[in-house]
Amino acid sequence: MKKYLFILIVIYAGIVTSCQSGKKNDKNMEEKKVRIETSMGDVVVKLYNETPKHRDNFIKLAKNGTYEGTLFHRVIQDFMIQAGDPDSKKAKKGDTLGSGDVGYTLPAEFIYPKYFHKKGVLSAARQSDQVNPEKRSSGCQFYIVTGKVYNESDLVGMEQQMNQGKLTNIFNSLAQKHMKDIYKMRKENDEEGLYNLQEKLFAEAEKEAAKQSDFGFTPEQIEAYSTVGGTPHLDNQYTVFGEVLEGMEVVDKIQQVQTNQNDRPEDDIVIKKVVLL
Repeated sequence: MKKYLFILIVIYAGIVTSCQSGKKNDKNMEEKKVRIETSMGDVVVKLYNETPKHRDNFIKLAKNGTYEGTLFHRVIQDFMIQAGDPDSKKAKKGDTLGSGDVGYTLPAEFIYPKYFHKKGVLSAARQSDQVNPEKRSSGCQFYIVTGKVYNESDLVGMEQQMNQGKLTNIFNSLAQKHMKDIYKMRKENDEEGLYNLQEKLFAEAEKEAAKQSDFGFTPEQIEAYSTVGGTPHLDNQYTVFGEVLEGMEVVDKIQQVQTNQNDRPEDDIVIKKVVLL
C-alpha cells in the first residue's frame, strides 16, 4: 500500500511541476501581436500572456477567418468601440447587433490591478451579471477602450462609491443563492420569513465586507486615468487581454462616427481581416 501511495505522490508532484513550468514559460514567452485591418485603417495590438485563454482564442478566431467581414457594431464616443459579432457579416442597415456568438464562452481572466481599463486596452465583451454571475467572456466579441480623462477628485469619488456599494454587492450575491427560498416565501406571503432571511443575510454580508480591504486605485491607475483616460468603472468586471500598440488614431477616428439609437455606426465599419504578426 505504501508503495502505491509513494507512486501517486511522485506522479502528483510531476504533474504540479509540469504545470508550474508551463505557466512560467507561458509568462516569459514573447507576446503575440495581431493587426486588425479595418475599412478605416489598421490597428496593431499585443495580446497578454497572463490571459492565455483569451489570447489563444483570439488567435484561433483570427486564423480561421471568424472576424473577416464583421463590423464594429457598437460605438460610443468617450467609452469604447465594440466588434466581433458573427451575425454582423450579413447584417442589413439598421439591424440590431450584439447577440451573435460562436457557441461558447471563456472563463474570466482578471489580472487586476496590473491590467485595467486605460485608454487603448483590448477587452472581452460579456453578458450582464444577472445571467452571467461568473463574468464569463464572449467567445468572440471584444472592445477597445477609448474612455475619457478624469481628475483626481473624480477618482476619489469613484473610490467612495465602490466602497459604499461593496456591502450591497455582497448581500445581493448571498441573496442570489437563496432565490428558491425567497420565491417560495413570496408566493406564500411569508413576510416574517423574508424579514428573518434578510436580517441573516445582511449580518453575513457585514462580516464578509469587514474581511475585505477598502477599494483604492493604484498609482498607475490614477496616473493613466488622469492623463490618457479610460473607463475605470469596468475594472475587475471585464477581462482585459491586450492593448493597442499602433493605430490608436484609427480607434479615435472610429469613435467619432455618427451612430443610430442602438450605437451602431450609420455607415458600416468593416474588419477586413485580423493577421497574426
